[in-house]
Amino acid sequence: MSQCSLVLLKPDAVRRGLIGEIVGRIESKAGWSIAAMELRTLARPLLEQHYGEHADKPFYPPLMDFMTSGPSVVMVVEGERAVEGLRALAGPTDPIAAAPGSIRGDFGTIVRENLMHASDSEESAEREIKLFFPEAT
Repeated sequence: MSQCSLVLLKPDAVRRGLIGEIVGRIESKAGWSIAAMELRTLARPLLEQHYGEHADKPFYPPLMDFMTSGPSVVMVVEGERAVEGLRALAGPTDPIAAAPGSIRGDFGTIVRENLMHASDSEESAEREIKLFFPEAT
C-alpha cells in the first residue's frame, strides 16, 4: 500500500553532514521516492504546532531550542508502507536501544538529538505534511 510520510532531518543530522547518507538510505529502499524536499530553518510557531502534544512535558523547551538551532531538511517520502518502514529505518530514539543498520543505531549519540523524525501514522503524516508543505495540499 503506497503511503506518504513526513521526514525531518534534524539540525544535528545537518550539522554532522549526514544528509547524503540518510537520503541515500531512504532512496535505496525499493519503491520509495522523495516527493518534496527543502532545507530550511524551522520557525518556532510551526514547531509549536508540530510538537504541540508535548508542550507540557519537561523535554519540550529543550526540544524547541534544539529544533530552532539550525537548518533541517524537510521531506515527503512516498512508497510502499513508507510510514512503518521509515520508523523502522530511523530506529528507536535512544541510540543505545537502536539496532545497527538503523539511522539512530548507526549515527545516534544522545536521545534528545535523535537525527530524524518520521510520521508515526498515516493520520499524523497527513497532518504533518499539510503543516510543512501547505502548498502541496
